[in-house]
Amino acid sequence: MKFSDGYWMTRKGYEVLSPYEVHSVETTGGKLRVYAPHRHLEHRGNTLNEALTTMEFDSPTADVIRVRLYHHKGRKRLSPDTFPLLADGASDVSIREDEASVTLTSGRTSVTIAKAHPLKITYAYDGRKLTGSGFRQTAFVRAEDGRHHFREQLDLAVGETVYGLGERFSAFVKNGQTVDIWNQDGGTASEQAYKNVPFYVTNRGYGVFVNHPELVSFEVASEKVSKAQFSVEGERLEYMIVGGASLKDVLANYTSLTGKPALPPSWTFGLWLTTSFTTNYDEETVNSFIDGMAARDLPLSVFHFDCFWMKEYQWCDFAWDERVFPDPQGMLARLKAKGLKICVWINPYIAQRSPLFDEGMENGYLLKRPDGSVWQWDLWQYGMGVVDFTNPDACRWFGDKLRALVDMGVDSFKTDFGERIPTDVVYHDGSDPQQMHNYYTQLYNKVVFEVLEEKLGRGQAALFARSATAGGQQFPVHWGGDCEATYESMAESLRGGLSLGLSGFGFWSHDIGGFEQSATPDLYKRWVAFGLLSSHSRLHGSTSYRVPWLFDEEAVDVLRHFTKLKARLMPYLFGQAAVASRQGLPMMRAMVLEFGEDAACDYLDRQYMLGDSLLVAPIFNETGESAYYLPKGTWTHFLTGERVEGGTWRHERYDYMSLPLFVREGALIPVGREDARPDYDYADDVTFHLFAPKEGASFAAAVPDERGDARFAVSGRLENGILRIETSGVSGAWRLALRGVPDVAAVEGGSAEDGEDGVVIVPAAGANLLSIRL
Repeated sequence: MKFSDGYWMTRKGYEVLSPYEVHSVETTGGKLRVYAPHRHLEHRGNTLNEALTTMEFDSPTADVIRVRLYHHKGRKRLSPDTFPLLADGASDVSIREDEASVTLTSGRTSVTIAKAHPLKITYAYDGRKLTGSGFRQTAFVRAEDGRHHFREQLDLAVGETVYGLGERFSAFVKNGQTVDIWNQDGGTASEQAYKNVPFYVTNRGYGVFVNHPELVSFEVASEKVSKAQFSVEGERLEYMIVGGASLKDVLANYTSLTGKPALPPSWTFGLWLTTSFTTNYDEETVNSFIDGMAARDLPLSVFHFDCFWMKEYQWCDFAWDERVFPDPQGMLARLKAKGLKICVWINPYIAQRSPLFDEGMENGYLLKRPDGSVWQWDLWQYGMGVVDFTNPDACRWFGDKLRALVDMGVDSFKTDFGERIPTDVVYHDGSDPQQMHNYYTQLYNKVVFEVLEEKLGRGQAALFARSATAGGQQFPVHWGGDCEATYESMAESLRGGLSLGLSGFGFWSHDIGGFEQSATPDLYKRWVAFGLLSSHSRLHGSTSYRVPWLFDEEAVDVLRHFTKLKARLMPYLFGQAAVASRQGLPMMRAMVLEFGEDAACDYLDRQYMLGDSLLVAPIFNETGESAYYLPKGTWTHFLTGERVEGGTWRHERYDYMSLPLFVREGALIPVGREDARPDYDYADDVTFHLFAPKEGASFAAAVPDERGDARFAVSGRLENGILRIETSGVSGAWRLALRGVPDVAAVEGGSAEDGEDGVVIVPAAGANLLSIRL
């Protein structure tokens, strides 16, 4: 929201009160409180009839500075007042005060308030300035209509770029944009977003979390071009500066506050196939797809039933449409006998025609209007009401419907919608409907995720969710919503996923081939490569089926190739998923996250790192032309073995069976033996691929078990032309493939063979130490 009229003027109808100087400082219990008048106090009389800004600084956890700004502190706020913090202890802080300033330090992150006028606030990490604020930046805003706002403007340095704020499909770098944190069902082609998160990071290595679940309005270098501004309605503002030694540390610290992503079960990383949205289908249709995939040697892990598994006009009643599925439990048993997991579509709305509507209405399970009647409309479903997840009985009621489906054989739920949440309603627990609009999705997905954990066991729960806000990363997986079948939409989907990853979310997917319309065979094949080199991979559409043979026969070959490639990469990918879960990092990482020191990566949004070692550059045109950037170092193409030096842009053309898929130098990638499924014993007959090690450099990799813990680890170092390899953990047969290294002169502890992937070292039985002379 903009309050200024150019640089000097204030917009008509607003009065901006900005703290000018420090009047007094209080320190107590690890908290720093500053009282700041809005003018210079020349004498005591200036203290009369004047407002102050109260500024409080403390730390909920190391390297996080929390800022609370107040005008009138006594104004009541209903729940949810703020996002719940998982780490909100009394973090150890130090406070140092002298005549000129006062500084609060948490970990290596600090805030310093200068006592001289005008007010100046500086945030730093290890003495390096991150950002700052002060007079004419921090402000309480009075409006003529009686609505008040709090505004903050934080400094943006020359060349500083801003990322995140949820899954946003607009320009990847947010500088110059107005962003409203307000969940909406706007597709992937607009400024609206399904997943709004009031958190951003910058290439200077810090994050800003605005701890307000309601509408937060950001003006990112769009009102004051050297400032990142955010504002909320009301008499208070709370935000946090999140520091760290790197952007990875910043994300780790932020997700320590709002929650780490759960580790999805390994089967979720395989290929998902759906019925599509409005297509006609029954058990025979479903089996024709599944059997057709098997007949063509196309590995399939999950089958998803979209909306019309239930009767039209009755979503959601959680009952199979007996006209097309007369024996749902038997059908699910037959599908599961083929080795498939089952997902079904749901949403948090109850249509009036659903038998559950009267039950929900009579028991108070649906959101109400102020007059006590059920809130209803016809958009999406006739007469639908919205489940009130602030009512514990409603949560149990909704959860019981899901428990019955899990007992029937369902393994996962696609939790669609949750964005169009009304604000002219009354909640069971008295929550503020403005503050609940974004937060509603958190309660919705939490209920569903916890049902799956309860029924299937911890570590086996997985959603396919569309809406989210801060903290939603705890309930993966999320997908990008309704994209079009165009290259432009494919690129905007990737921008959204990279932005979400820089907002604390670890796992993300998208509709391969696009949701709206039907892709051309060319686009479908290019999107397949992108989709199978994403965290999670799903074939889904709106009005047409997405099985590959409906496009062309080559599409079958392309899907087989990349599905099997992903399965073989699962020892690496699941290990990276475990890292994402433990550290709060995305599996699909914007280049700036891995190569923050390389300014060329600041704006890159058409390529990404899949984990820490694989670079993927999808192809976004019908000619197969690719333009991508490799940071400095020696890179090896994973599929061809081609070695190239980075620090430059490359322009090439690729057929449908390939794309830029490069491994950074010194990486050790475990590759599995299995190409038909994603969930197998990754340590059984695993091959570790070592890429272009450098003299004096160490390397390591671990093969995870089903919990993501290291089961079998390999580490080593190249010194004086000798590779020294050590293993730990229990494993059967394993090998080491040397890629991009000179010929092997001698091996102690094993033998060398020529292989398709370079020189292959076969350890002697039981050997856990190898010495390889190059």
